[in-house]
Amino acid sequence: MRVLITGGSGFVGQRLCRRLKEAGHRLLVVSREPEQVRDRLPEGSDIRRSVLDFVDTPPDAIVNLAGEPIAAKRWSDDQKKRLIDSRVNITRDLVTLCEQLQSSQGRTPQVMVSASAMGYYGDQGEHEVTEETPPHDEFAHRLCKRWEDTARKVEDYGVRVALLRIGLVLDVGGGSLEKMLPPFKMGLGGRFGDGKQFMPWVHREDLVRAIIFLLERDDLEGPFNGSAPHPVTNAEFSRTLAKQLGRPAIFPVPAIVLETAFGEMSRLLLTGADMRPARLLEAGFEFKFETLEAALADILG
Repeated sequence: MRVLITGGSGFVGQRLCRRLKEAGHRLLVVSREPEQVRDRLPEGSDIRRSVLDFVDTPPDAIVNLAGEPIAAKRWSDDQKKRLIDSRVNITRDLVTLCEQLQSSQGRTPQVMVSASAMGYYGDQGEHEVTEETPPHDEFAHRLCKRWEDTARKVEDYGVRVALLRIGLVLDVGGGSLEKMLPPFKMGLGGRFGDGKQFMPWVHREDLVRAIIFLLERDDLEGPFNGSAPHPVTNAEFSRTLAKQLGRPAIFPVPAIVLETAFGEMSRLLLTGADMRPARLLEAGFEFKFETLEAALADILG
């Protein structure tokens, strides 16, 4: 089938494109710089600058991964607007694409898997979190809710929508580990604050497999938690990473230091949710990497 991917040249998108190509699917990728990203994508990928450039090539499925990294900069009012716009605007374009396809060709994609994030739930303390858990109202939740609400508008055109609330994505070459590894390799790693905040995580390979699982299962829709079955606290994550690297983890970063350095964005580091993939497990999805130890051994071993 023809799969339209936004964010296809990113950390998750590149691996997804490779797996879809291996499975025989045709890739339609959105990028503002087609020539610059061409060498990151499988040969034969159809890369265009805008979602709406694909009106003449109707996709059978959509995977929506685009969005500016949420932890890249301090959260000024302008940066918050950029974070929202980078997600909502391209998702709105996907809604417009479905509308145009329906009116011009009488057909729309069968399914859209649209990324969201664990931030949907906000700070949940030590409570176990499933897809049914009410959110805590804060910026991360409001960002994810607007993103999800926009994505669900394609349902008006008969498109099945699965919303994947993604945890910290682990693998080499990017994601959460890219910034963590240097200090931990030097023996300078440690917990953030008191270390009690939960860190839902997922191996990149399992996340890609979950996206494809949701594309293929036409009975699955609505929100799904995209994280491994065994989340850990920040303190446990730090100890496990340090152990895998053969280094100590004895240099905690006090909460006040993070709050001073990052302002409101420090909540990403100091709060969390004990998020469980209840609906994926119920649907029969099997994780290759259920524990952090297994994931890090695969990634770093």
